[in-house]
Amino acid sequence: MRRLALIAAFTAALVTLTACSGTGQSPPSLVAVYPVAERGEVQKVAGDLLDGGSYDISSHAGDVVVINFWASWCGPCRVEKDDLEQTYQATKASGVAFLGVNIRDDRDKAKQFIAGQVSYPSLFDPASKLALTFNIPPTSLPATIILDRQHRVAAMIRKAMLRSDLEPIVAQIAAESA
Repeated sequence: MRRLALIAAFTAALVTLTACSGTGQSPPSLVAVYPVAERGEVQKVAGDLLDGGSYDISSHAGDVVVINFWASWCGPCRVEKDDLEQTYQATKASGVAFLGVNIRDDRDKAKQFIAGQVSYPSLFDPASKLALTFNIPPTSLPATIILDRQHRVAAMIRKAMLRSDLEPIVAQIAAESA
């Protein structure tokens, strides 16, 4: 009986995993880097900053922009927070900008989450409107998008990243000719 229950649980898990893509195929890669010829134009990236003021991606013309979607209640977001900051510090001199996007969160909790630990700006997007334009459901955090110097989507990451994994991807995209 117990063996039958284990087989049923395994089968259910397998069906769930293959159904994620909606096509019956394997789920999409958690880290995808796109060839230049396959990169699509990005939608407008703008909004209100968590600490006040506004942001528009046009202020980073010619820069690679790393956009990380996060929330204070997200455990994996806690894990990657330091690695994102370290990657930002290591790559900003090569024309790389970082932008956080806080979603489905309370402003005060979000501010506490990054206080003194994250030096790049974060948008406050409690309705997840920007995340949804990139097809990032609010329940699939963290997620990171890397835009090339022409602000096309060059990479999509749908998991927490360590610096040792993220920095080479950012450096590769930053090294591409404009």
